[in-house]
Amino acid sequence: MKRRFGLTLLALLLCLSTVFVSGSLRAVSAEATTELIIHYKPADKDTRDWSLWVWEDGKDGKPYKFTGYDAFGKVGKISLAGSVKKAGFIVRTEDWQKDVPGDRFIENIAGAAEIWLLPGDSRIYTSNPEEPEGPAKSFDEVKVKLHYFRYDDKYDGWNVWGWAEGKDGASYPLNGEDEYGKYAEFTVPNTKDSKRIGFVLRLSDASSDWANREFSDRFIEKINDDGTAEIWIAQNQEPVYYKDYYVDKSPKIIKAQLDDARVISFETNIPFPISGSGDEGFTLKTGDIQIPIASVKPINPDDKGVTRLARLTTSVDLDLRSSYTLVKENYLQATVTLGKIFGSASFDKTFYYAGNDLGATYTKAKTKFRVWAPTAAEAKLVVYAKWNDASGQEIAMTKAEKGTWTASLAGDQKGKFYTYKVLVNGKWNEAADPYASSVALNGDRGAIIDWAATDPKGWSTQKKPPFKNSVDAIIYELHVRDLSIAANSGIKNKGKFLGLTETGTKGPGGTKTGLDHIKDLGVTHVQLLPIYDYATVDESKLNTPQYNWGYDPKNYNAPEGSYSSNPADPSARVRELKQAVQALHQNGLRVIMDVVYNHVYSVDASNLEKLVPGYYFRYDENGKLSNGSGVNNDTASDHSMVRKLIVDSVKHWAKDYKLDGFRFDLMGIHDIETMNQVRKALDQIDPSIITIGEGWILGTALDSSLKANQPNAAKLPRIGQFNDSFRDSTKGSAFLLDQTGFVSGNYSVENSVKGGIVGGITYQPNIAQFAKSPDQSVNYVEAHDNNTLWDKLAFSNPKDSEATRIKMHKLATTVTLTSQGIPFLHAGQEFLRTKGGNGNSYNSSDAVNQLDWTRKAKYQSVVDYYKGVIALRKAHPAFRMTSAADIKKNLKFLNTKSGLIGYTIDGRAARDSWAKIAVFHNALRQPQQVTLPKGKWKIVVNGEKAGTKAISSVKGTTVTVPALSSMVLYSQ
Repeated sequence: MKRRFGLTLLALLLCLSTVFVSGSLRAVSAEATTELIIHYKPADKDTRDWSLWVWEDGKDGKPYKFTGYDAFGKVGKISLAGSVKKAGFIVRTEDWQKDVPGDRFIENIAGAAEIWLLPGDSRIYTSNPEEPEGPAKSFDEVKVKLHYFRYDDKYDGWNVWGWAEGKDGASYPLNGEDEYGKYAEFTVPNTKDSKRIGFVLRLSDASSDWANREFSDRFIEKINDDGTAEIWIAQNQEPVYYKDYYVDKSPKIIKAQLDDARVISFETNIPFPISGSGDEGFTLKTGDIQIPIASVKPINPDDKGVTRLARLTTSVDLDLRSSYTLVKENYLQATVTLGKIFGSASFDKTFYYAGNDLGATYTKAKTKFRVWAPTAAEAKLVVYAKWNDASGQEIAMTKAEKGTWTASLAGDQKGKFYTYKVLVNGKWNEAADPYASSVALNGDRGAIIDWAATDPKGWSTQKKPPFKNSVDAIIYELHVRDLSIAANSGIKNKGKFLGLTETGTKGPGGTKTGLDHIKDLGVTHVQLLPIYDYATVDESKLNTPQYNWGYDPKNYNAPEGSYSSNPADPSARVRELKQAVQALHQNGLRVIMDVVYNHVYSVDASNLEKLVPGYYFRYDENGKLSNGSGVNNDTASDHSMVRKLIVDSVKHWAKDYKLDGFRFDLMGIHDIETMNQVRKALDQIDPSIITIGEGWILGTALDSSLKANQPNAAKLPRIGQFNDSFRDSTKGSAFLLDQTGFVSGNYSVENSVKGGIVGGITYQPNIAQFAKSPDQSVNYVEAHDNNTLWDKLAFSNPKDSEATRIKMHKLATTVTLTSQGIPFLHAGQEFLRTKGGNGNSYNSSDAVNQLDWTRKAKYQSVVDYYKGVIALRKAHPAFRMTSAADIKKNLKFLNTKSGLIGYTIDGRAARDSWAKIAVFHNALRQPQQVTLPKGKWKIVVNGEKAGTKAISSVKGTTVTVPALSSMVLYSQ
């Protein structure tokens, strides 16, 4: 996935890239659904609350709200389960006033349909009937009048940030006032090629122009024929209205949420009087029962006389399993949702379950089940004989301690499947077990398996490859399918876990492929892109070409079925993943798992949301899902049972699959305490297990001091973070494709490159990054995200020859492999991997993503060079110092001209067999003569060859470093 959020333009570009990726990811689903979009234009000045009644032909209907507005009118987006061919609908009010008499039907639906409806008109339009015929008008500029109503009447500091779509924005003041509220009149330039105008209502103060904002980007879709646009918006209402009478300004309780056992915070749109006496006219009910209110007080102590934000305290504890309604005369009532209560000390005291038996515990004599669902009024275990049975046996579960429910089935249940059903807020939800260790085809049901029976021969006695310090790692990032799927890979089990186990495989020209190739390259760790069960490959249709990176979590604790030889057999996916891990261990390779606990594929479809609605995800101050991940949800790792799920899951993979490391996707979404608990749990299993993650600065709804990101690295010892400053300074921005880096001609970034060379530590004031020790800096110039290094160089240096770009590629990778810290390579980087310029191949074809073994045969000399540099790093601890103090003491930069970086390492002090080491990285287009310290120097890397043995000796104290090349020398 794309991500890097920071304080620069690059960060903004990545944020936009992230949103694009997430939108694409959500477009693919492993579960069949039918998507309907219904546009409805009410009659002029008709303010009735129109809604929809929709049904699949022949089935019962259900109500749906219109979910938004566009330039045409109301918009309803509806998902129907299954492949619906014909759907009926009625536009109606709650008291069943119909827009037109009779039922209407959408027919011949092929997965999705979009229709437009006019008031009182029974016809169904398949395109907007109000769009003018002929080419759309365009304007050089658009004059906008934006009306803004604030219920609290506090307009100071609020302004509009507006832009033509695809163009730069500007700030516009609220410069007028009318009976509606304040308004901004402004002219947006450069609109000729833009179809709509974007805007954000933001609050500016002395500390920041963006101190606050209302919602994310919104757009003006309707431009009048004269090049003007007029809209009305209201505080805390996201829709954009094109008529003022559509704006609902009637008094209402906007939201009410339970923050503690006796505390509800709530907000009204219209201020109400505060007298300081009791309930202030509010009533709290559950059914017909009225709950005694102790007090209602303003949240803001400066509110005198009236307020919109208040805190209600009850006289008794509230039951999380009950539904409560907050009522005030003349105000629209609100249902109380579960809010900050989920993160409160009282909730943890009552419901935190510390046991290790969540999920299904199998023996031949019986299988025990335990699920955490504290807000459920009832819970049932549903057992299915087959994975695709339409119905199963329902068994009532027993309410147990700390919000858990239990059940037990006597006898051998192996081979059966199960789910849980919970009754929450009067609705039954059915979900797979979040702790299921294996699942049915496509992951909708947990599987009961005999875990011990999945062990390959020798599993329990296998030995891991020896490993001590994180900086000793050389990580090789690999997608399971990419390794073997090419027709010329020589691997039989193409795209499968078992493809990782095959040895003796050959490709074009007899070159080694697969496992043999990785072993021969000399890396220490293979990092596998997601291997848990993810949502975006249909395991029932594996004969149909499908591809996804897998950053779409569905079941965190079960392996992905599409990598199994038989995804319908829940034991096969477990056994074959174990075989793959064992084979890698036997060939001297440790295994890192890419884990994605920061979000789920879909909140509504998530097992977590179904079992405990609202608990597992973060919400912003407006009550909307936090979206720092860019995929419309962030998990709430700071909630104790979410933290437990993450820690328990990592322990499961580490112990039950003998994994050797974890790479945390978008680690900056997680909180520091969770990551430190992960590290502590892994240390108790095996201290040599690596933990790394993406510590980007992300806009999740969590205090910045608590985020597990680069600025907080000092609070995250022994957790590595990807060094994007090193990446972008070495090769050029990953997002500005034409921007060059150090190796491709931009020498102004040398200090950032040096920052990576010293392992990301504070070396001196102008060479300082985020790391406190070198094991916190993961140095890389290529990964699955963005363009490959080879493709990036083609974009940034299109006029250079292939031979020149090969030199740049080798220079960038050599800088990576000789730097302090943890070096990271992308599979195929060693033979100049290309994806044809595709910088986001998450769901592209195998033709784009597969490892092309023809390139290995063609560029064998490059492969051999990288093998030599890898061998050099492994043989010499001077490149792998373990502390910042040692690096500052033993590594000294030389005074060189711009475009040439040189440094020496005191080998003896670094416990190396070589007394002195000199390293030069020449990014200039001409050879450079350098002066060496006194000694008898030998060259082991010269840009063409690399290794641990001397290529040649230096006569005297000067040597010439070839253009666009690295040179490494030693003196004994």
